[in-house]
Amino acid sequence: MRIVRIQRERGSIPLWGWVTDDRVGLLEGSPFGEYRRQPAEFALPGLNLVAPLQPGKIVCVGKNYAAHAAEHGSEVPELPLLFLKPPSSVIGPGETIRLPPQSSAVEHEAELAVVIGRRGRWLTSEEAPAHILGYTIGHDVTARDLQQLDSQWTRAKGFDTFCPIGPWIETELDPSDALITCSVNGQLRQMGSTRDMVFPVHELVAYVSSIMTLEPGDLILTGTPSGVGPLLDGDEVTVEIEGIGRLQNPVRAETVAG
Repeated sequence: MRIVRIQRERGSIPLWGWVTDDRVGLLEGSPFGEYRRQPAEFALPGLNLVAPLQPGKIVCVGKNYAAHAAEHGSEVPELPLLFLKPPSSVIGPGETIRLPPQSSAVEHEAELAVVIGRRGRWLTSEEAPAHILGYTIGHDVTARDLQQLDSQWTRAKGFDTFCPIGPWIETELDPSDALITCSVNGQLRQMGSTRDMVFPVHELVAYVSSIMTLEPGDLILTGTPSGVGPLLDGDEVTVEIEGIGRLQNPVRAETVAG
């Protein structure tokens, strides 16, 4: 099932929905608890889809593809390399990625994102699937110059709009071999498969749960394939994951009020 959040009017509270073909029905309740599917009475084209969830925390994995580590002259870590992005960095499909004035080297990083559905701590890899609600597309936008300058990655990864996700949560994806691509202005930049992850999805969920309690609605970004590159004012960036769909966002320079 594909789970969306739709906004019927600007500024209104988003509503949960489910997608079948090109139709959307509302969900009575929450996908993180009990719910009932209402008839698919709305046409998907023309609906305002917002970020498919507002995560409690966003746990990210660095250097989880060997080729990506190599393109930055780094070794693959012995254990998953974790960092956090703030929930305030989340935007949805079609929303604008803003290039902050503090950076002159913002780059794209296309990623598979895991949506946690059940609370868990000290999970095994075998237990992890029962705690996953589904998967969505994640985009770990990064200010590369600031990442290289700082000893920590919070500033480089944490700007508002630096975590586009969407367009929905897919509950039936097999995460073991899904193709990930990223294009900018129609030009292919990144292409890889989740089978190339150093640490696979279920191992990552188990590892993160050994450090912190995972709560329903938490998000885990699982790392990016090689081919990361610059985002410039006026660009249109598209991330696609086989079995999920497409996430598109325009890129604009941020205007700072004087």
